[in-house]
Amino acid sequence: MNLHNNKAGRKALLAYTKVECKCHGMSGSCKVRTCWKVMPPFRKVGNILKEKSEGGTEVHPKRVGSCNLLVPKSSCFKPYTAHDLVYLLASPDFCDWDPQRGVFGTSGRQCNRTSLAMDGCELLCCGRGFQTAQAEVVERCSCKFRWCCSIKCKQCRHLVEVHSCR
Repeated sequence: MNLHNNKAGRKALLAYTKVECKCHGMSGSCKVRTCWKVMPPFRKVGNILKEKSEGGTEVHPKRVGSCNLLVPKSSCFKPYTAHDLVYLLASPDFCDWDPQRGVFGTSGRQCNRTSLAMDGCELLCCGRGFQTAQAEVVERCSCKFRWCCSIKCKQCRHLVEVHSCR
């Protein structure tokens, strides 16, 4: 499985690799050109691999003759290709507290009521709903720069809504 995923990861990055060149010669006349391959920025590499991981296929090993094959665990799963990532064990359910696996659950976690992303209450609270409370926030405000080298600020207090998972 690791060998397959290593190859699939390299193929994914290879698709986004660019060729950069530099010219050499009198005043950059480009009589001689040196070219090399450049990987995408680290952030993009992470996004590519995260997307691949989310679309991974759960498999189980199967021995056929002298070969070990990785077969999709269910016929409902799409057959994987050399470009897809695979996994043997599904991730634990992170919604509920499980001290044996070191999972703290999401109960009590702050969430964003309006977000549809991972920090959104709908997703983060695992369908259990959330509660809303008022909290007082103290921030620096009305800051003024004093010549030379100091900043003087007031402390402002205001109420904000805080949402947390049930």
